[in-house]
Amino acid sequence: PLTLEEVRMLVELFYLPYHHGPLAQQLLEHLRWLWANSVSVGVQATAPDACRGTQWRSRAQSFQLLCAQMCRLHSRFVSSARRALLYDLHPYLWDIRNMLLAASAFVLWLGCQSITAPILLGGDAEPWARRGGLFGELQALLPVGNSCDLFYHPPPLFPSSQLYLLRPLLPLDKGMGADPSVPWGRLGCGQQLGHAPALAGRLLGSFLSLSPEYTFVLEDEGGLCGYAAGALCAEGFLQQRDSSWLPAIRHKYPWDLGTGAPALGQEALLFFHAEPPAVPLPVLRRFPSLVQLGTAPRVLDVGASRSLAICLLSALRANGSRGVFCQVSNTDWQQLNFYSKLG
Repeated sequence: PLTLEEVRMLVELFYLPYHHGPLAQQLLEHLRWLWANSVSVGVQATAPDACRGTQWRSRAQSFQLLCAQMCRLHSRFVSSARRALLYDLHPYLWDIRNMLLAASAFVLWLGCQSITAPILLGGDAEPWARRGGLFGELQALLPVGNSCDLFYHPPPLFPSSQLYLLRPLLPLDKGMGADPSVPWGRLGCGQQLGHAPALAGRLLGSFLSLSPEYTFVLEDEGGLCGYAAGALCAEGFLQQRDSSWLPAIRHKYPWDLGTGAPALGQEALLFFHAEPPAVPLPVLRRFPSLVQLGTAPRVLDVGASRSLAICLLSALRANGSRGVFCQVSNTDWQQLNFYSKLG
């Protein structure tokens, strides 16, 4: 059964729409402060302040621990609560879990990026655009908080106690870009096929090499199970991909490498050697950023996928992006279904 401390935590999350318990209030205060003071940290901070940076990282760690406790509470509640109580309260706790997954990863991202002019959103949204309660206040603090359509999705019919970790690509992961096919085979979208690049290499190789600062990963108990990748300036990213990254990959993986390889390796080689479709200039002008997301087949909880999208879009919005697009083949039913489920 749930412990007394866990029950207290549950109650403090859901006092009244605009009145929260001490733990929930602490969450909000940490997130407000971390977002407002993010210019003092990051690898390229214009005016690094050692004292303020230490304070920021200390509060970020406290925020991460609180988020982890809330996510564990969701998992424990699904495992321990009686069915009637579970189905009454699970939608609210599931919403909070998803929001905190995104907020926690966004704070981690703030600590390793340079945000020179954070976009602190004001009260310009219509009152109906945000829900009340802790969920609504957390939503309002994220850079994409006014995009209300991102934040509504019905909870799963069958609650899962699976624990997830959502985080940005870390410096230790940067070696993944050396061979784009090796580590991402664990996502379930490909594996190493002799010397041919796997399908995952074609999905993520250019982002890992050219835009790693906007790459996030989702992990469960089995390891990597999802990714979200983006490019802030899609026009420059696509030009660099076509002029330098693709020629280097084609040289590394020549046409004849696919001779006798399984179909998946041949498909990846075909992708690398085909001319990528041009993106119309009006699209680039209206939607200046490119995004790409995916999860392994074992990720059945659409809430975790939604958290991936919210975190990536928050990072792009924080650096000034005003719109995104993704490129999907009209024959790629797996990706089309994935994006459709995200709404």
